Amino acid sequence: MRLKNKIILITASTRGIGLACVKACAKEGAVCYMAARNIDAADRIANELNQQGYQVKSVYNDASKPESFLTMIEDVVQAEGRLDVLVNNFGTSDPRKDLDFLHTEISDYLNIVTLNLRSVYMASQAAVKHMAAHGGGSIINISSVGGLVPDISQVAYGTSKAAINYLTKLIAVHEASHNIRCNAVLPGMTATEAVENNLSEEFRNLFLRHIPLKRMGLPEEIAAAVVHFASDESAYTTGQILTVSGGFGLATPVYGDLADKMQRR
Repeated sequence: MRLKNKIILITASTRGIGLACVKACAKEGAVCYMAARNIDAADRIANELNQQGYQVKSVYNDASKPESFLTMIEDVVQAEGRLDVLVNNFGTSDPRKDLDFLHTEISDYLNIVTLNLRSVYMASQAAVKHMAAHGGGSIINISSVGGLVPDISQVAYGTSKAAINYLTKLIAVHEASHNIRCNAVLPGMTATEAVENNLSEEFRNLFLRHIPLKRMGLPEEIAAAVVHFASDESAYTTGQILTVSGGFGLATPVYGDLADKMQRR
């Protein structure tokens, strides 16, 4: 029960990594708030988890409505009296429009960058005011290895995640005096519905060739890192950018080709 009685708010949490974070944190004793646009889905999932003995609640948040990042924080604090942990899991892209540098329209580029950065900035800014008043807290940003290693497409998504990595360090430095920590978890290719629906099997197999552990990550493995940063066991850790990617980007850029040759010997 590493998170016993901690109040935790997780955005975009009705599926995928976000939902895995809710389950992992609730299992460790936290009171988890699912921030979601589809509040009916969040209510249904919360009820199912509560029947299993967890403490899960829902709160409205729609990334296209900036004011909802403020109201979700206020709603949680009003209900619980404080907020201990904020997990900024929301992130978006559009593979049909977020292409390479030459072919991505500036309007699409700015829209994606704005949505992703605004979600972290506004939610975190609202949260730290309450965290500071109650002795501190932990902010965990779900970024991506795409913010470290340039891809051949998704120029807006990569830019936004790189900015979130840097913003993570800035928040860590600026808010350390209030005992507020900020760290980022960077998933690699993870077995979620979004990956299944947006990436072809051919692309997934090509990507896997460059992952030393030779598989996609599980949402639960990303959630395990979130639990660590949410818990007091990481009380002396802040400003860190942790990749959970099976070793992607660690080896030589030609790793996939060389590994295939070695295996054929």
